[in-house]
Amino acid sequence: MEQDADPRYGEVLARLQARGRFGIRLGLGRTRALLRRMGDPHLGLRGVLIGGTNGKGSTQALVAAALRADGYRVGQTPKPHLVSYRERIVIDGQSIAATDFADIVEEALSAADKVAGRHGAPTEFEVLTAAAFAWFRRAGVEVAVVEVGLGGRLDATNVWQGGVSAITNVALDHMEYLGDTVELIALEKVQIIKRGDHGAVTGASAPALSLIADRASRVKVPLAVRTPLEVTRMDRSAVHAVSPDGAPLRIGLLGRHQAANAAVALGILDALAKAGIASVRRDRIDAAFASARWPGRLEMIGRPRQPDIVLDGAHNPHGIAALAAALAELLPQMSSGAPTLLMGVLANHWQDGMVDPLLSAVPGATLIATRVPDTAGSLEPHKLAFAWGALAASIADPERALDSAFQRASQAGGPLVVCGSLYLVGYVRAQLVRAGAIGA
Repeated sequence: MEQDADPRYGEVLARLQARGRFGIRLGLGRTRALLRRMGDPHLGLRGVLIGGTNGKGSTQALVAAALRADGYRVGQTPKPHLVSYRERIVIDGQSIAATDFADIVEEALSAADKVAGRHGAPTEFEVLTAAAFAWFRRAGVEVAVVEVGLGGRLDATNVWQGGVSAITNVALDHMEYLGDTVELIALEKVQIIKRGDHGAVTGASAPALSLIADRASRVKVPLAVRTPLEVTRMDRSAVHAVSPDGAPLRIGLLGRHQAANAAVALGILDALAKAGIASVRRDRIDAAFASARWPGRLEMIGRPRQPDIVLDGAHNPHGIAALAAALAELLPQMSSGAPTLLMGVLANHWQDGMVDPLLSAVPGATLIATRVPDTAGSLEPHKLAFAWGALAASIADPERALDSAFQRASQAGGPLVVCGSLYLVGYVRAQLVRAGAIGA
């Protein structure tokens, strides 16, 4: 594997992961000090900062695909990663190489050690954010498409001002950090819209929309509100929609909710053009949207003479509802037997009634509840199984649970749906890559 090509990769990765013990500590001071120590690589970098509860990754994927299609050198910061930390720093659609990751993260870790005494120890996410900006400068990135980690106001990415900001939507999530109402969460997210931005874009609706509009007005940033595109149909390969000018638009990301993400992505591309940052021809936008892919997000994997597999990192009620709606439409086009679900949920994402939309969309489906791999914060599987009801089993070990899910799906002849946490989806996707079922 590429990671093995540089023996430093594993050592640097271990040092980075050790910073996970610092947990989530919101605030911008450590990141500013860290970037200053590294020569402020983010200054002068132009692009878009994308926040929101759901859809950030899909919107990022669409925008970046369009920019690349018109020849721009594009940097991305997808999060969380599915299989490898290298996925967190992307140039022109390719994850950073293992050797380059070791180089730039080692530099960021060294700088982090130097600022810790005065500012406190930077977290894993803060180190990765600084490393990404440093690598973007080194790689000659022309346009950055950066995804907010958590919230907005105090997220490490908010030290950067690229010229355009976007908020996909606002729903309940991370309430222990951001607040227990949509309004409180919106107040955290709107802070990514900063005075001096050339434009802001949102797909949010009431009650968050009024708060976003107030913020944009207060800091004198033009705000474009984008409503979901009209969807004409969805098949196994794409969502077929109508663009704002009435022309057909094919979106290679599944789920009717992608019509909302595509609308925001189009708004971002318009804002980038108006700001003089990047201008993409319409025919190249169309081609890029049609070919866009976002692994682990309603990713359908067809296998000869075997049940279909759907991987989706739906991890909160809003995401679960979108998955349920997509499954209701896609099931007639998939393996014909009763579906099997493999699901693991982080405890801080769990809400009562969260699985109800899935119960309605896939009646008769068997649920295998498991732990989310590599985390101490998983919801106990028996609680998830209890919420599902009689057609549920609880298997705490993810490896055993996956084996059982494959066996059950093969017996039932229906699709296997893996959902609940991107960490679980990443774990399953890694197994499928190793087995040769899909490409990396």
